[in-house]
Amino acid sequence: MVVTFDLFSAMTNSRQGGGVSFSEIAKRRMLTYSGHEIYDCWDSHNKSLQRTAQFPTTFRDLSLEALSKTYFDLGLEDSWVSHDFLYLENSVGKWPLWPDISFAIKSISKFASVGLLSNVDNSLAEKTQAYQLIDPTWSLTSERLAAYKPDPAIYKSAVSIAAPLKLVHIAASARDVRGALEAGITTIRLARPGHKVDESGPQPKLQVDQASDLLALIQNFKI
Repeated sequence: MVVTFDLFSAMTNSRQGGGVSFSEIAKRRMLTYSGHEIYDCWDSHNKSLQRTAQFPTTFRDLSLEALSKTYFDLGLEDSWVSHDFLYLENSVGKWPLWPDISFAIKSISKFASVGLLSNVDNSLAEKTQAYQLIDPTWSLTSERLAAYKPDPAIYKSAVSIAAPLKLVHIAASARDVRGALEAGITTIRLARPGHKVDESGPQPKLQVDQASDLLALIQNFKI
């Protein structure tokens, strides 16, 4: 069995980490916006761009464009974008894991291979704290799979790579839960603060509130 986690919602508290990084940028730039205000705008643009992205466009390309759109929306200097993006990109290794994730992954690793399934480039995945917890063999990135969530292609490619092993995906964000379910793969929703289920899409039958509860569900699947 292969168990994949979404990198920036199920494993990493990205809003907290990104908010801190943007707070440092805002302080240096003497901005009136909070770090979380900048992060939320940037994250919204990122997700919007990813919905229609096609390769060979990289995740880095999308995130940089999202930051340019964010600075435009907030009336900030476009000339700051490249420098501030580099700072943001280099800060990803400091973004914290959710406190329940490390122990949960160590427990699951005794019964299954653990990886990630994420809309990122390989090099960015490798910078994260979460990458240290997984089997690199199962680092299933958009760069590797040539597709972006919520396109069904990324989930179907992940299933193909895992075959003949069963793939179980742990998702937290609304688009990831919906995308994985619509692609027909076994999905467990890990409820995280700030994330809801898309009410217009299929509803998850499997859901936990804490990562520590995942093992009991996973052990019920045939390995």
